[in-house]
Amino acid sequence: MRPGDPGPSRDRGNSVAARAVPRAPGESQPRAPEITPTRFRPTLHPGAWWLWAISLGVAATRTTNPLLLALLLAASGYVVATHRSPAPWARSYTAFVRLALAVLLIRVLFAVALGSPIPGTHTLLTLPEVPLPHWAQGIRLGGRVTAEAVLFAAYDGLKLATLLVCVGAANALASPTRLLKSLPGALYETGVAVVVALTFAPHLIADVRRLRAARRLRGRPDRGLRGLLQVGLPVLEGALERSVALAAAMEARGYGRTAEVPARVRRTTAALTLGGLLGVCAGTYGLLTAEGGTYGLPVLLAGVLAALAGLRLGGRRSPRTRYRPDPWGAHAWLVTGSGAAVAALLTLASVRDPGALHPGVVPLVAPTLPLWPAAAVLLALLPAFAVPREPS
Repeated sequence: MRPGDPGPSRDRGNSVAARAVPRAPGESQPRAPEITPTRFRPTLHPGAWWLWAISLGVAATRTTNPLLLALLLAASGYVVATHRSPAPWARSYTAFVRLALAVLLIRVLFAVALGSPIPGTHTLLTLPEVPLPHWAQGIRLGGRVTAEAVLFAAYDGLKLATLLVCVGAANALASPTRLLKSLPGALYETGVAVVVALTFAPHLIADVRRLRAARRLRGRPDRGLRGLLQVGLPVLEGALERSVALAAAMEARGYGRTAEVPARVRRTTAALTLGGLLGVCAGTYGLLTAEGGTYGLPVLLAGVLAALAGLRLGGRRSPRTRYRPDPWGAHAWLVTGSGAAVAALLTLASVRDPGALHPGVVPLVAPTLPLWPAAAVLLALLPAFAVPREPS
């Protein structure tokens, strides 16, 4: 394209492209550019990435096999590497990986320093043991450290680390502003509060940097307790003034107003929402424990359905429209289905072959890679190849 030629301008949904028209015979001036609308592929719904990541996290809770957990980490990391955007919020994946490594290290250090109930015969080292009073029975500081106890702690810590990395993948793939825009009407006030908080945080950081730079230029201290007070008070004052101005602007534009609904609808909404949340908590507890494997999934599904019904009814109090809502298309179903398939298949494998998904440490044996659960984990890679990359 030559300098001065009109280039294509596009947004997220529709775009307009300018195309030069050749000069007709006898015309002294060229024709104006012909404007033709161009349709671009819609971006993936952010809720699909969150459902995919949560499903991988559920799959991680069903096993302590380090080989399967490593496959989950590799699959989520590859999808993030292929579909992560250059936006600032997409850089959170590295922070979650570091947090996961810290959790794994802390879990192993706790097992070494505080002991473990896992019996073992392979002694790695013996630490000086600190005597504790009789009321602290069951707790040990120091003493003998066995390979079985360290390996059990590493398996347990790796499971929690994988869960954190899956959450980090969702944060890196899904835009938080688009996700908040897609919230149902019942959570409208919560979404507005989160958006305001996300908007104010950069302003607070900029105010702190500006005031610290101004104090340094004036030769005044900007560190320590005195510097913190001298910087914190103006920042707090500016934040309060900005909050009052924003509240007045939102009040003038009609934010916070709700529609009138019958009392029976409000009571039904409260009952469905509260019952659904209790069902989700009970079902999640059942899935995370070995004793609740039979009732965990039905209770969780019933709680989710009740909570969704409550949110649907609660949305009548906040009638609103969305500007350019994110479509839930075939790619969103594909991403969600791939994650749900991994969670369902690993849950089934944990019931049918618990020994393969939970390798023992007493006696000390090397973990093996079960074939069909490993193939199920590879389904998590489907979004990397079937979903187009979003435009940056």
